Amino acid sequence: MGFRGLRILSLESRRAAEIDLLIRKQEGEPFVAPSLKEKAVDDHSDALRLLEGLEHGHIEMLVLMTGVGLAFWRDVVASHGLGEKTVPALRRAKLLARGPKPVAVLRSMGLAPDITIPEPNTWHEIVEAVKNRAERQLAVLEYGRPNPHFLHALTGIGAYADAFALYRWELPDDLGPLREAARRLAARQFDVVLFTSSIQGEHLLTVAAQEGVEQEVRHALVEDVAVASIGPIMTASLVEHGIHPDIVPSSPKMGLLVKAAADEAAGVLSRKRR
Repeated sequence: MGFRGLRILSLESRRAAEIDLLIRKQEGEPFVAPSLKEKAVDDHSDALRLLEGLEHGHIEMLVLMTGVGLAFWRDVVASHGLGEKTVPALRRAKLLARGPKPVAVLRSMGLAPDITIPEPNTWHEIVEAVKNRAERQLAVLEYGRPNPHFLHALTGIGAYADAFALYRWELPDDLGPLREAARRLAARQFDVVLFTSSIQGEHLLTVAAQEGVEQEVRHALVEDVAVASIGPIMTASLVEHGIHPDIVPSSPKMGLLVKAAADEAAGVLSRKRR
């Protein structure tokens, strides 16, 4: 069906150019406002502590939540002159990859995961995959924010899980596009909003509050625009803020998100705006 000229807001950062092109191919008018940056933590103690735990055999399974975190760990260890130790250390533990991104980084290091998590690649599937395995000493390489619910669930199945933080999500250095996005959304100048990362909704609302338009943005997301969420993690984050997505693709992939939004947006808008 295509967007047929609808105005599309995306908050994608790392793959901004790619989603812009996908929206244009579906005949939409994109406005891409990067909403986050991935910043390595300045304290390298977690990175070195993880290396030591792997080398000494204290970690039976390494849970890789993100490719970015694994890449940061590899690079931080190398910056301390210990780069040659990363691959042998990783070989000492079972490697669980939450999705395709950590798998790609492992392959670049000449490694493959022992366990891969099926879609929708949430922590719930990880708990199911781990609960009947022998490994009980786990290390979790976190993504951009802590997930205490996941760690609590691992404890509940009798596993000891130690979390390691290598980077955090922050607001982008250039807030101009995100500020403009909040103002335009408050003014009802978008038809569809695409959410592709769980922190995007929080950052959008934070900037909207700074601009004095948070309530208008919330109302627009609930009452006026078609809200598309890439998958269950993103959806849960939006629901925490009282925003219930209208469109969720069959698989948590960017291309499928844009296609589903293009196919379903007109119907959603006709219901919301009648």
